[in-house]
Amino acid sequence: MQDIWKVIILSAVSEIFLFVLTKLMGNKEISQLSMFDYIIGITIGSIAAEMATALESDYKEPLVAMAIYAIIAILISVICEKSLKARRFIYGTSLILLNNGKLYRKNFKTAKMDINEFLVQCRTNGYFNLADIKTAVLEPNGKISFLPKNTARPATPGDLNLEPDPATIDINVIIDGRILYDNLKNSGHDEMWLQKELVSQGFNKHEQIFLATLNRQGNLSVYGNNPAENDHDFWQ
Repeated sequence: MQDIWKVIILSAVSEIFLFVLTKLMGNKEISQLSMFDYIIGITIGSIAAEMATALESDYKEPLVAMAIYAIIAILISVICEKSLKARRFIYGTSLILLNNGKLYRKNFKTAKMDINEFLVQCRTNGYFNLADIKTAVLEPNGKISFLPKNTARPATPGDLNLEPDPATIDINVIIDGRILYDNLKNSGHDEMWLQKELVSQGFNKHEQIFLATLNRQGNLSVYGNNPAENDHDFWQ
């Protein structure tokens, strides 16, 4: 029983320590991690897991080891911010795999990537014909960036000489039946206006609303609570 409590306590301590180290090292999405960051993260996680279950060893040694790995990662991050050469050496550089109809075999070899893997990446990004791609670049994080040819890219409003209204984010004014008064006030409206809008859309009480959003034009979109479940799969 004593061992179980020790595992519980050590697990909690390692979890808290991991959280602190993560905050110090900075938050990054998995897709933004370099190979070095990925290895450091796995190593620290492995040490934390071993610490939680190692009943006979001293818990201080794993904590110190995790701290050392985190400090090294932070120092390297600072160095890379200051030095372009260090950044290129540690994190690597981008490699052009395809440009203007030419595949660069040497860069494929450097990236340890075969042509089949490259074609899979092309297809998953919507390019089933290499002729539609002007440039393909392998980024340091392992992802491939594609620049389509002018004839293959989607038309933009600029191509059609159009000037659409600037994109804006809708404001949430009701969530789960609760009015967000600060958001409503910042939108330039009050609760009386909101109630009139709800009534005009067939809702007598704001408690009936699952979500209500307000766009820049002042149009209110209301989504009521729907108790019925739609379990039909339209894609079967």
